[in-house]
Amino acid sequence: MTNLSNNAAIASHSNPNASETAAQLTSQLVVSVSEQSMRHYHHGELLKTYTVSTAENGIGSTEGSGKTPLGRHIIGSKIGGDQPINAVFIARVPTGEVYSEALAAAYPERDWILSRILRLEGCEEGLNKGVDANGVCCDTYERYVYIHGTPDSEPMGIPLSFGCIRMRNQDIIELFEQVFEGTVVDIVV
Repeated sequence: MTNLSNNAAIASHSNPNASETAAQLTSQLVVSVSEQSMRHYHHGELLKTYTVSTAENGIGSTEGSGKTPLGRHIIGSKIGGDQPINAVFIARVPTGEVYSEALAAAYPERDWILSRILRLEGCEEGLNKGVDANGVCCDTYERYVYIHGTPDSEPMGIPLSFGCIRMRNQDIIELFEQVFEGTVVDIVV
């Protein structure tokens, strides 16, 4: 089910600090696109299952596709730990705004990225890292695919994102505190 023992090379690549590397290996996230769920494992034991929303366009890795990439990833960076719940981010930078219905009405075209960001980095060359067999970018990190908060009015359990993995704001804040840069994230069908 989980494969924490084989993750040492991945975690040490992302963060050479030995104590953090050991901590990274204790957690793993498994996102199921078909179930619209994310399971958080700690030492191989299931801690919690979250309902999420993956891409409305389905699965895929091509840049510009608006699809959720499959395969092994790691958390490449954690962004927003010092921000309030519902903090608004544009291009991974907090805007100073806090999401509200009035703000949503003023900017209906925005894809709301709220509260926290876990930026994903692909680990499988040609699948979710670098370029594919046709020389087209399939790199999750370069595509800016995240796990992030979304307005609580948005449905979960239904694929509606533009490629990212959306979560409830309370859930992403909770998860953010329990994972590290280098934590393994497997995205499966």
